[in-house]
Amino acid sequence: MLRQTSDWEGSLWGKPDWADRPDADPGKWMNRERRAPGSAWEYNDVRVNALALAATCVWRRPLPAVLKAHIMDPIGASSTWRWYGYRNSWIVLDGMIIQSVSGGGHWGGGLFINAFDMARFGLLTLHEGNWNGKQLISKKWIAQSRQPTNAQPTYGYMNYFLNTDKKYYPTAPASAFAHIGNGANIIYVDPDHEVVMVVRWIEASAMNEMIGKLMEAIK
Repeated sequence: MLRQTSDWEGSLWGKPDWADRPDADPGKWMNRERRAPGSAWEYNDVRVNALALAATCVWRRPLPAVLKAHIMDPIGASSTWRWYGYRNSWIVLDGMIIQSVSGGGHWGGGLFINAFDMARFGLLTLHEGNWNGKQLISKKWIAQSRQPTNAQPTYGYMNYFLNTDKKYYPTAPASAFAHIGNGANIIYVDPDHEVVMVVRWIEASAMNEMIGKLMEAIK
């Protein structure tokens, strides 16, 4: 599920798996080819929501509280970011009513965050999970996150878009990667040049040119 290769099928919070980026042919929505887990990649927010629910059950806490305590507060993020679920994505966990948040910005949920907080997160992943000498995320996990997915070599773990063989961004080093949100809102991370760039509300197709201008500036 972290690599978007589960081919999970079902409905969650009233949203079937085929509802996110549905095929142009409605006849395929309910009758698609089923694939073995790990064999095919598809970016699908309904499956991300299923992963978020599973992670909530593992942590036994709302994921925004986990993110705040373990990541956002330690990196000095603002108090303005918000992570929403849906109006009907409430569960009872250990006797408490909590909201299971969504992964993407579709249907009204998702993470809303300013550019400065995005840049701080980019610095954290640039430094392999280390913030001012404290290892907030293990280096092993970061390394796994940056390993290409067999079914989609330009994707690692959740929201790690990789520049494997420079296929994603030809103007960037092959070691570069990005965290991308709907908009597109992009955190570009370049370990070779020790650079983090946050770009807000850009057409995704224009990002490669934007990186090219950054590379020219660095030279």
